[in-house]
Amino acid sequence: MDYSKYLSVSSSNRRPSGFSEMEKHLTDPLPSAVWLVSGMPNPQLFPFCDAAINLSDGSVLEISKEVMATGLQYGPTPGYVPLIEQLKEMTLRTHNPPRWTESDLLVTVGCQDGLAKAVEMLLDPGDCVVVQEPCYPDALCILAPLKLKYVIVTADERGMCPVALKKGLEEARLSGGPVPKVLYLVPTACNPTGITIDEARRREIYSIASEYDLIILEDDPYLFLQYDEEPMAPSFLRLDTEGRVLRFDSFSKIVSAGLRVGFVTGPAPLIERMNWHMQASVMCPPGISQVMVSELLRKWGDDGFKKHVGKLRDFYKAQRDVMLRAVEEHLTGLCEWTVPKGGIFIWFKVPGLRDTTPMLVKRAVLKGVVLLPGKDFMVDAKKQCQYMRAAFSCATKEQMWEGMEKLAELIREEMALQQDSQH
Repeated sequence: MDYSKYLSVSSSNRRPSGFSEMEKHLTDPLPSAVWLVSGMPNPQLFPFCDAAINLSDGSVLEISKEVMATGLQYGPTPGYVPLIEQLKEMTLRTHNPPRWTESDLLVTVGCQDGLAKAVEMLLDPGDCVVVQEPCYPDALCILAPLKLKYVIVTADERGMCPVALKKGLEEARLSGGPVPKVLYLVPTACNPTGITIDEARRREIYSIASEYDLIILEDDPYLFLQYDEEPMAPSFLRLDTEGRVLRFDSFSKIVSAGLRVGFVTGPAPLIERMNWHMQASVMCPPGISQVMVSELLRKWGDDGFKKHVGKLRDFYKAQRDVMLRAVEEHLTGLCEWTVPKGGIFIWFKVPGLRDTTPMLVKRAVLKGVVLLPGKDFMVDAKKQCQYMRAAFSCATKEQMWEGMEKLAELIREEMALQQDSQH
């Protein structure tokens, strides 16, 4: 594929860091070489030496002086080399991408950092982007400053609708406006709906993206938090026979959100442009965070990682089931909701209200329950919206039960206020 046609003006104008480019030629310098190239601080002056980190299973993760020194220093922009190798092995095991030899991988400061850099690379102000609605709200925050045109695709119980996608793309093509270049979606346990797109529908979406020549931004932080026993649907990266998928993964939901370790996988020419952006912004991802993740993966091995992920799935599935019981008890007749197949959210519709925003912003806190208004997940956040999102990841059983009871009271009060305002 010719990726130059997808690049934004700012990305086309980027140039690599001279030092970073020189590093490529210094991977195996002579032992006697005098290193006078970089502005690295002297590691002998770092106040940290080594570390022994107590893990939740009772074991200890030890970080040696040598590894600690590497993590404390500036590192390669693409990421800590041992971690890069581990992530490539994980990607091969999990996805087996058909164009792997033409792909590359870049560690980012959390998944969203990679997504923001991809948007900057691919879209200019006024361009056209394809999104599902409802959409992950922070993705909309990334897109908003560009004042883009949108092809908004509806979703049903199986996720993004291929028929609606094709109709929207065809209308955009015939409108005379900018031709869409990018399709953004969260295919697994979508935030906020919790819906996972099945294999048949993923293949349809990929086929349409190929027909209309779109780059797919596959944002997939909930890959390992799926509750069904059936095999996982293949990722878009796994289906990508043409080199049109940029995939974004994260350790935030499965290891630690605060470590801010994510990674993006995709066509080497696009990863290179994102790497140049990294060189000009963060220079390199946080070294200690990468070392911690790398050493943890090394200690666990593949079996240990699967055991950890299984524990997470069991915990969040139990949390979901408690929340659903509380929802059925208190909100039946007041709300409609999805049963999430993964992730940590339940998506509600309140048919009796025109808009949940006044209720949640002005009165919910006083009642003692806080949810996110559905308007935050819509491209046009000024429109009235009957939806809202609840997270069940951290609340206790008692809190979930109390929260749904208070929410039911709040909805009834809001419906009464709405009726009064009509008279």
